[in-house]
Amino acid sequence: MSDRTVPRALIMLLVVAGAVIALAGIKAIDTIVGPVVLALVLTIAVSPIRDWLTRKHAPGWTVVAVPFAAVIVVLLGMVAILTTAVVQMAVLLPTYSNQFNKLVADAQKWAAQHGIAPQVNKALQSFDPAKIFEFAQGLLASVLGVVSSLLLIVILLLAMSLDAPLISRVMSAASAERPAITNALTTFAHKTRRYLLVSTIFGLICAALDVVALYVLHVPLPLLWGVLALITNYIPNIGFVIGLVPPALLGLLTGGIRTMILTIVAYMVINIVVQSFIQPKFLGDAVGLTTTVTFLSLIIWATVLGPIGALLAIPLTLLTRALLIDSDPSAKWSAALVSGEIPKDQPRS
Repeated sequence: MSDRTVPRALIMLLVVAGAVIALAGIKAIDTIVGPVVLALVLTIAVSPIRDWLTRKHAPGWTVVAVPFAAVIVVLLGMVAILTTAVVQMAVLLPTYSNQFNKLVADAQKWAAQHGIAPQVNKALQSFDPAKIFEFAQGLLASVLGVVSSLLLIVILLLAMSLDAPLISRVMSAASAERPAITNALTTFAHKTRRYLLVSTIFGLICAALDVVALYVLHVPLPLLWGVLALITNYIPNIGFVIGLVPPALLGLLTGGIRTMILTIVAYMVINIVVQSFIQPKFLGDAVGLTTTVTFLSLIIWATVLGPIGALLAIPLTLLTRALLIDSDPSAKWSAALVSGEIPKDQPRS
């Protein structure tokens, strides 16, 4: 009797079930997984410094201490800026109640002039003024929530920095016996570094231009919104919108509809031109993910790990691809579906 192969539909069902179980397990320990992945990504990001020190035959302690110190300085600097800005925002928000009441009165007057007062009044009655800044406060609180795990992140960074030279030697030694997995992990590290480098450079450009525009438009706390624009630049697809909402709302309260519209236009011109036309030319094939996969990864990792999952959606997806697809030579068509690139040994139509 000949062996019967397992139905492909059953295999797909088992894969989906396994993925759901794995993601549910990760979500159950998200307070651990998030800091671990963040520490891993930061360790990978500074690995060129470590490699340069090694090539220069620097003392062993500097190979560990210098990259570790570089990450800590960046983390503490960003935390200090965000903390200061959040305190300023907490002091500033209560002062806008009069402006909000004036906007409501103007909206009611305009609605009465155009014969749509009942509809507008109903909408205003169901609107809670406190919700104007709930989104901004919630987003900032989520970002600052990483601070609560800062000690764990620092400890993990130190441990990974100490182990990085050893792991590098192990990967080099294993490349002969396990070429597929070592090449997949090496590619993951390379793509992650390139993605972070390009995103950081263009995020800084966008953030600086956004801050200048907000200063010109007299929107309060421009530095805070610049830092927020830099952070949300790492969130694919919707990061630009998240970074735009709080300054647009503040622009509405401080300068009215005109300031809000000018803020939106300035952000759109700066971010769309830089991120949609210039950045992709430099990013190139650094990510190796289709637009659909990128968007789905954002939804999945944000659901599983929260805000830190949104920030690390691309590195997490690259790591998943390295472990489950790129390490398996027979999964070349799965890789093609994820990256949108036909395998090199296949003819292109």
